[in-house]
Amino acid sequence: MSYDDVEIEDMEWNDELQAFTYPCPCGDLFQITKEELRIGEEIARCPSCSLYITVSHGLVENISDVLFNRTSAECAVFHEEILPCNRFLDDNNVVELLVVADYLCFIKELNSIRVQCKKVAAYALLLVLCTESRNTNVSQVIHRVITIPLIKSLSSTTWPGGYWPEADAHGGGWRFSACHVGVEVEKIKRILALQPVPLRDLEQIEEMILLPPFGLKYPHKINLNDEFLNASSLARNIFFPKFDAIDPRQNVENNSYYHYPGRIWLDTDGNPIQAHGGGILYDEKLKTYYWYGEYKNGPTYPAHETGTARVDVIGVGCYSSKNLWAWKYEGIVLAAEENNKSHDLHKLKVLERPKVIHNDRTGKYVMWMHIDDATYQKASVGIAISDFPTGPFEYLYSRRPNGFDSRDMTVFKDDNGIAYLIYSSVRNKGIHITPLNQDYIDVTDKMARALIGQHREAPAVFKHEGVYYMVTSGCSGWSPNEALVHEAESVLGPWESIGNPCVGANKDFRVATFFAQSTFVLPMPDGAPGSFIFMADRWNPADLRDSRYVWLPLTVRVARKDRYVGVPLWSRVSIFWHEKWRIPVGENELKRKLEN
Repeated sequence: MSYDDVEIEDMEWNDELQAFTYPCPCGDLFQITKEELRIGEEIARCPSCSLYITVSHGLVENISDVLFNRTSAECAVFHEEILPCNRFLDDNNVVELLVVADYLCFIKELNSIRVQCKKVAAYALLLVLCTESRNTNVSQVIHRVITIPLIKSLSSTTWPGGYWPEADAHGGGWRFSACHVGVEVEKIKRILALQPVPLRDLEQIEEMILLPPFGLKYPHKINLNDEFLNASSLARNIFFPKFDAIDPRQNVENNSYYHYPGRIWLDTDGNPIQAHGGGILYDEKLKTYYWYGEYKNGPTYPAHETGTARVDVIGVGCYSSKNLWAWKYEGIVLAAEENNKSHDLHKLKVLERPKVIHNDRTGKYVMWMHIDDATYQKASVGIAISDFPTGPFEYLYSRRPNGFDSRDMTVFKDDNGIAYLIYSSVRNKGIHITPLNQDYIDVTDKMARALIGQHREAPAVFKHEGVYYMVTSGCSGWSPNEALVHEAESVLGPWESIGNPCVGANKDFRVATFFAQSTFVLPMPDGAPGSFIFMADRWNPADLRDSRYVWLPLTVRVARKDRYVGVPLWSRVSIFWHEKWRIPVGENELKRKLEN
């Protein structure tokens, strides 16, 4: 039973219990630990009765210095020697700074600093950064500087004497000479200028407010899904903006490396990227990303047999990049067959969702794709191989894996080198998963079924901390629908559905997966653990070559051991909507910039 609401500063720190305490009417103490506060707990319980209190603690404004359990000597020196050096911080800024500095003490990457110095070292560094950058917004400075990759870089640096505070063995206090960090501060300032968008900003919820387009007869009755499918809709520009393309040829100093979901995306030659339904391969040896997808740069017309929109098969396009933003066109790496109508790759047939993985044993690059006839009755997979990521790929054959029809599909290569084919089957009523053989050019006899009867397609599989995740789409033709995330402790299952991962924008966009369909999930380059890039296609059935790409940050917030302990299902995996975002600089990039 709740007894009262109590502010954190009204509680006392108990060294013996290592908890904040407050008197309970029963004579015992309500208790809550630092770690519980850190993860968002608000309930302090009494171990002797059923009463509890609700603790109010704004992590920016209301946590008092007692939270840090510093000695009086540390407090005195901090306020007398450090704060006078900084004329930009007010009292609220200091409290916020201390909260984050205290958190740094729990980051094990700060191993190069002695345990007793970590906290004060963090204070000194953060204060100096605020002073040197003339930035009064401590939140901004903290969010831009205090990331685990940066801490790793700093902790691996050999600091000249006097940069970090040292314990005064005689006086019992601390002496500081951290007000002039010099070269290291200049390096950090250059990094901040290069990368002003921190990773944690990508997890902020960004709402979307849409004003009805001028000229609608009943603007209050607008249905975004209907407008999306209506090629003559006045709201068309919401989904397929015609201007302000992502163009890597522009001056990168002014607007560099930003992703704009749904805009036209040009390659380094200035042509719209044609890599629909695709996936990305990162080549470790070449340190290069390769993006493969359906090359649809042809006219859209209704198929005679089914009436669905289609483009004649042209082939699989390939693009290369070092930064996932500026893409160089490498050509058609698997071309359509012009004349032989019986060939799987004849232009009047279907080639969809190509994915490429590298076989470390054979050295081959292996492409899997959905192969079909114009009536979608063949429902097979096709396999092609190459000695190089940029092709040309040699087409081998098609087959129905494990004897079942295969439609939307993907391939996933696990950490141990075993690769899997994941495909929609039984006319999309379920997902089948089967390991590939050692050469990755055929399936094995082992097969598992998942999501039976759920009618899911467009699978995109990824892994985090030993747990497998799969994003899927519903089956509704060209009409966008709600994505679902599923998780399993084995790639062969069993798989559990954990809900719609879409966060932000508005309800219409969330239940339509931001008017896009999943195709691939890529680890965020050098990103923090649990950070990924969600890749999706915004299909344009009126003009398929003008289909757009929706790339957004995806995060997995829960460690494996905490998967089922007090964590809402919907919060485990989140895809955050942003009209504009870019990939944060990671650890390796930071180290490279620090060395320059």
